[in-house]
Formats: sequence, C-alpha cells, structure tokens
Amino acid sequence: MLTRVSSGRAPTRGTAPIRILLVDDHMLLREGVRAVVSTQPDMEIAGEASSGAEAIEAFARLQPDLVLMDLQMADMSGLEAITAIRAASPHARILVLTTYSGDGRAIKALRAGAMGYLLKASLRNQLLEAIRSLHHGGKHLDASVATAIALHVLDEDLTEREVSVLTLAAWGNSNKQIAARLALSEETVKGHMKALFAKLGANDRTHAVTIAAKRGLIEL
Repeated sequence: MLTRVSSGRAPTRGTAPIRILLVDDHMLLREGVRAVVSTQPDMEIAGEASSGAEAIEAFARLQPDLVLMDLQMADMSGLEAITAIRAASPHARILVLTTYSGDGRAIKALRAGAMGYLLKASLRNQLLEAIRSLHHGGKHLDASVATAIALHVLDEDLTEREVSVLTLAAWGNSNKQIAARLALSEETVKGHMKALFAKLGANDRTHAVTIAAKRGLIEL
C-alpha cells in the first residue's frame, strides 16, 4: 500500500523550478492553486487544462515535470487522462486533486499510474509538500484516504459484472430489469446481489449502493 512520503528536501538555489501542468475544469480552483504555487521560488505553472483531452495534448506539448489532475471532468475523466499520459510517458509524475475520498477511486487512480492522491480540502496544508515529494521521486497519499484503503485492503474486489449490476440497481432498476439489460437470468442477478451484500457488508440493495458510492466503487 502506498503511504505519504515526504522528501524532506528544501528548495535549492539556482535549480530550475518544478514545471507543473494544472488540470481542473473549475477556473476558481485553478486560480487558487496558481496563487499558492506563484509564492514558491522552486515551482511554476507551465500550463493549464480544463479537460482530460486538453490535459493529454498539453502534456505532450509542454512535457511538464508534474501534473496536478482532477478526476471528475466532463469530456474525459481524469482517470482516462492519467492512463493515456502514462501510456505515452511511463515516467510521468501525476498528483490527483479531488473531492472524492473513497478508497475505490484512489486505488483506481494509483493503479492507472498516479503517484499521489490529495483531497482538495487538504490543498492549503499539503499541496506544496506533495508536489516536492513527487518531484523528488516520492509518493503522497492523503491520510484519510490511506486510512480508507487500509480498512478495506483485505476485502474481496467487486467483479466487473457485480459493478454493472449494482450500478443499474442504483439507477432504480429491479432485478428483472437488470437481468434484461445485461442478458442474464433473474436468478443470476439475485446471486450477484447476494455476493455484493456479503462483500460490502450491506443489509439490502439500498445499503449496498450507498456503501459502494461512498467508496467510489460505482459511479452514479
């Protein structure tokens, strides 16, 4: 499991600043991050993007030292952008900035190639430390997210089919409707539901949806 690692290294005079690509679809968030970074002599915002597609293009053009990446964007998710950037540049250093604390989303981002996961609520206290840590080869994981991952590290993963079943249930579909949509028998859907309850520690389908959504195991 990844843990937060601080490099402990202070900025060095005469060295080139850390060039950062900032990716977020909210202008106010970008302005806030830009304001914080502008106060640091060892960092600079090399470019900005407001979507996943723009992020991929900007990374290829600017070749920044580090990417600050939002996860939830309209045209292409941050997760998809991380995957594409890392496929083209395996050594790209990407720090996720998000409002989502669920262990499911964090694990997906880390598996896609992100080296850090920071909640936007923690930006004021942890952003600069996280940037320097990643730049020097370390990793950074928000403490609350690390705790969530640790709590579920031994849990059995949901299968793709189980995620599909639960997502359709979250949209209000009955077992019969889910079966029709997925070309399954109703008994098979009931079996998936039973397995989901066991894996999530849920009492019923509403409880299962609530838990899975909170952990980021399904997208609503």
